[in-house]
Amino acid sequence: MKNVAIIGAGITGITTAYQLKERGYDVCVFDKNRYAAMETSFANGGQLSACNAEVWTSWSTISKGLLWMLKKDAPLLFNPKLNFHKISWLLSFIGNIPNHKKHTILTARMAIESRNEFKRILNQENIKLDLEEKGILHLCNNQKSLEHGRIINDWLKEAGLNREEVNLDQMLRIEPTLNLKNFVGGFYTQSDMSGDIHKFTKLLAEASEKKGVKFYYETEVFNIKHNKKHPIVFYKNSGDTINKKFDGVVICAGVNSKFLAKNLGDEVNIYPVKGYSITVLLDDKESVESAPYVSLLDDEAKIVSSRLGKNRFRVAGTAEFNGYNKDIRADRINPLIKWCNKVFPKVSTEHAIPWAGLRPMTPSMLPKVGSGKLPGIFYNTGHGHLGWTLSAFTSQQISDHIMRKDNII
Repeated sequence: MKNVAIIGAGITGITTAYQLKERGYDVCVFDKNRYAAMETSFANGGQLSACNAEVWTSWSTISKGLLWMLKKDAPLLFNPKLNFHKISWLLSFIGNIPNHKKHTILTARMAIESRNEFKRILNQENIKLDLEEKGILHLCNNQKSLEHGRIINDWLKEAGLNREEVNLDQMLRIEPTLNLKNFVGGFYTQSDMSGDIHKFTKLLAEASEKKGVKFYYETEVFNIKHNKKHPIVFYKNSGDTINKKFDGVVICAGVNSKFLAKNLGDEVNIYPVKGYSITVLLDDKESVESAPYVSLLDDEAKIVSSRLGKNRFRVAGTAEFNGYNKDIRADRINPLIKWCNKVFPKVSTEHAIPWAGLRPMTPSMLPKVGSGKLPGIFYNTGHGHLGWTLSAFTSQQISDHIMRKDNII
């Protein structure tokens, strides 16, 4: 196998292209957008968070989803309108509830490995991305949340991650800008980080291009066929319909991976889970001084925050099961603004840029990494809300898997 096509120029596609190029492959990347990282990798919460490895497959998630179904500003919003895709995904999600602990520990282990590989790439390419290595502080607003966090701490410890419980005084020493009026305690993971995923992905794409990776931007891949020996990519560029044969194809197409996989006879059960963010522009001195540098995770509100350099503050969260709709709804953005106003009252939210993206989520909450049924078909997709956290590791995984298929390692 010599020529490999990557479908998708988000964080998983670009890290996969980079890893394969390092291993000596000729790599082409296809994406329908004009630039890299313009979809789910554009404005996420910014966290590289092994501490957030707990998967959602629990009865607690199901009960909250039912309870909040008619509450428009709920942290988890489930549209009751059903179709076959949603039903099959939900049934599989429920079927994975017994794997809650096992999958959480596995995800944490992957996140730790990914962090090490991320740092290697960062240093090797000298990429600057507003990285903050100040840890992640997990906020709990009631005793039940604290007690649950202690259980998760034991699981994370088993995975090799140190997340320590902290009281309110310790939380203020870690992040002095916090308004802790509504919180009772929390947990702190010093080894976690935050930064600008869009900037990192774009700069890594540029570094990959300099190494010889070829990019087909503004190019829609509408089908992948197979001649029993090689995959053939069908795409549209500048109005022309073109097809090109490759030795291998890695599908990293986020929520669209499901449809490409179906044409190839593979079942990749991904559901689009919409997340929202605001990027608060810190335009005045008081806001600059009052916004936190430590990345935060509010357990009850399901909101995370990250400082992106001196003049930007990202607040992100919520989960919306509403199909492939990417509309930005005011009633879903308002909770993010209210949270910022409550926890950081001196930060002006006058200029807050809203965004919404679709997280590609599997019912097991584990990414799909490996071969398809046909020769030369591979997948690195379905990372859900942990795309950036896991991508450096899964790109290693799939690249080494391809090399094993070639009998190189």
